[in-house]
Parts: sequence; C-alpha cells; structure tokens
Amino acid sequence: MDKKLIAAIGLIVLIAVGISSFLPDGVKPMAVGEQVRPVSLPNLNNEIQGLPAGKVMLVNFWATWCPPCRKEVPSMVEVYEQLKGKGLEIVAISTDRSRSDVDKFVKEQNMSFTVLHDADSQVAQSYGVFRYPETFIVDKKGVVQQHLNGAVEWTDSQFVAYLEKLLAE
Repeated sequence: MDKKLIAAIGLIVLIAVGISSFLPDGVKPMAVGEQVRPVSLPNLNNEIQGLPAGKVMLVNFWATWCPPCRKEVPSMVEVYEQLKGKGLEIVAISTDRSRSDVDKFVKEQNMSFTVLHDADSQVAQSYGVFRYPETFIVDKKGVVQQHLNGAVEWTDSQFVAYLEKLLAE
C-alpha cells in the first residue's frame, strides 16, 4: 500500500478518535436511517416543546455567533415560506447561552418557524453535534434521511425538489 495513503488513513482515524473524545460517554452521533431522537426544550415563549410528529422537518442546530449559521438563515426562512403550506416544519435549535441574543436575531431575521433554546447544549450533544450549523432532514416517519454539516443554500432547486419529494410521500 502507498505510504501516502496509509498516512492519510491514519490521519483520518486520528481525527475521528479526537472528535469522538469530545462527545459524552455513550453518545453516538445521529445517523442517517435512525429514528430522530426526542427533544424537550423551551421555545421563545418559554413553553417546553418537542419535535412535531408525522412531519417532514429540518432539525437545525445553530448559534447567533456562528457566521455560517447567520449566512444560511435567510434561505431557510425563504424555503419555509415556500413549503410550509405543503407541510414542511423547521425546528431551529439555538445553542446560544444568551436568550436575548437568540430573541434579537430571530426577530431581525423574521424566523417564523419553531425556534428552541438549548442553552446548555445537552440536546446538541445527544445528537453528536459539535460544529455549526448541522441539519438533520427527517421524513414523516421520523427517520433521519440526511445529515448535513455546514451552511446550506436551502432555496437551491435541488434541495427544494428533494424536500418536495419527501413532502409528497
């Protein structure tokens, strides 16, 4: 086997082990094909809320201090407005410590979908989330169909078509 290939594989394994060491014991990252994990967090009205059942949803972990998160929000707002009538739900889970930062940002961005506050990042950790934004696309049966890392342009025609396909199933 080529020495460079062996070194690259070794580096990948080392990085994976390093990342997993930051996760609490027994926590496996949420994987495609798994049933979405339950959530119980306060919304912006301080009411405890979970994930909607029987809905196609984007479960998005984000923070106001995260530049890629801030970049993706306008397209998320736009795709929600476009597809909410067809049943799309978005649950944006903020891991900000400061509730006032979340309130201000949500108002500025006209985020009309569900926003939950995970101030201690316990739910993010239970999903294995360690970089932001991370999004889980969940079908009507509650099964994770995709796990996306980084900012997404949600209004891209391929994403819209994919979401519409899930909504039609």
